[in-house]
Amino acid sequence: MFYALTALLISGFLSSTILPGTSEAGFILFIKSYPREAALALILLSAANTLGSLTSFLLAWFIPKKNFPERTEKLLLKYGTPLLFFSFMPVVGDALPLAAGWLKLPPLKCAFFIGAGKFIRYFILMISFFKVYNIIS
Repeated sequence: MFYALTALLISGFLSSTILPGTSEAGFILFIKSYPREAALALILLSAANTLGSLTSFLLAWFIPKKNFPERTEKLLLKYGTPLLFFSFMPVVGDALPLAAGWLKLPPLKCAFFIGAGKFIRYFILMISFFKVYNIIS
């Protein structure tokens, strides 16, 4: 189980950077193999995925202010840090922490909304999986 969990966490971290990844598929495979460890995997994977996005945030913090995708910048300036809740989404989600770091939005607020979005996504995925397999009623 240790190696499977380690691979899952690496996948979760890398999936939230600009590198492609399949953390959702890895999560489903893990909880199918180790259903009693689902809560642990949920918490650790959410943390790893959040740390990956925060790495992007931190790297962007040091990018000189020149040009950034205008649409992402406008959205973040309009809606602020709560928009980072949607950083779990494919494609757009990778740009949100980058833009937030580039705009130097408050790091703790950003971390909260990024983490909340990641956790809720995996939680819904886990509950859906268990419902489909009738593990919970």
